[in-house]
Amino acid sequence: MKPVMQRYTLTQSQKMMIFVLSMSLYGLSNMFTELIPSVQLGPLELSVEYFAFIPLTLCMLFHPLYAAVGAAVGEIIFGELMLGQFGGLGELEKFITFSLAMYTAGRMVTDPKNRRQVGVAAMTGVIIHQFLSSVVDIVKVWVGVEELEAVQGLAESIVLIEGVGFLNDVLFSGILFALLPTLYLVPRLYGKIEPLLGMKPRERNMSYASGAWLSPRLVISGVILAGVALGAELLSESGWSIGEFELPWAESNEENLIWLSMLAAAVVAALVIIALLRRASRRRQEAGAADA
Repeated sequence: MKPVMQRYTLTQSQKMMIFVLSMSLYGLSNMFTELIPSVQLGPLELSVEYFAFIPLTLCMLFHPLYAAVGAAVGEIIFGELMLGQFGGLGELEKFITFSLAMYTAGRMVTDPKNRRQVGVAAMTGVIIHQFLSSVVDIVKVWVGVEELEAVQGLAESIVLIEGVGFLNDVLFSGILFALLPTLYLVPRLYGKIEPLLGMKPRERNMSYASGAWLSPRLVISGVILAGVALGAELLSESGWSIGEFELPWAESNEENLIWLSMLAAAVVAALVIIALLRRASRRRQEAGAADA
């Protein structure tokens, strides 16, 4: 008889801590990527898209929903607002596609010690995100809200451009900055970092949600969210730039703002980690007093 899968539960304060920790750590990493120069190899431009291993690791070890959404919010706060700019409605597309990809990857992992499962989930998360982003860019050109024709009169050339970019991001950033670090971190941190933060490790017979990870509910929700992301990006490119702004002094002070954003993200992350460590220490003291 197949054992009943138990659900992994966290308190509201633990969920909030995971959200803020993911937000600050991923926001901090985004600022580092801004400082890393790209390398041009002929027609290919190799650049660090993102340090996806941070939200992937948090999604697999703790809870995918709060870690994924927290990372997406961190990109907006530390990578946009603190740099004096905001894409308005257009930011909704990046928020949805990234959160959906990281959440799906986190749900795929039922055994954090299983390297094969962790690796497949990490690459799946990157592929989902890059695929959805490429599809949105292709549709924008085909619909006509954005002009980009590498071959005069041949709008289909955007498929080739986006295809090459997709493979570049998946094979370069996906392997070096998502797959390899996640494969190393998740199995080694599992069962060790959770008690330090005052949380119980998720047992291998526990799942984040009832049923299989690839459920009809997840598929339907994903399709709807992808449609919303596409619609928001099309509206933004067609002139409905609701909430978009850029401060007049932002561009001239971009480097200083990047360092300021890094400092703010580091301070928030440090405060969350200190709070979690203190809570864990207090619980251990209470448990020791109770045993005595």
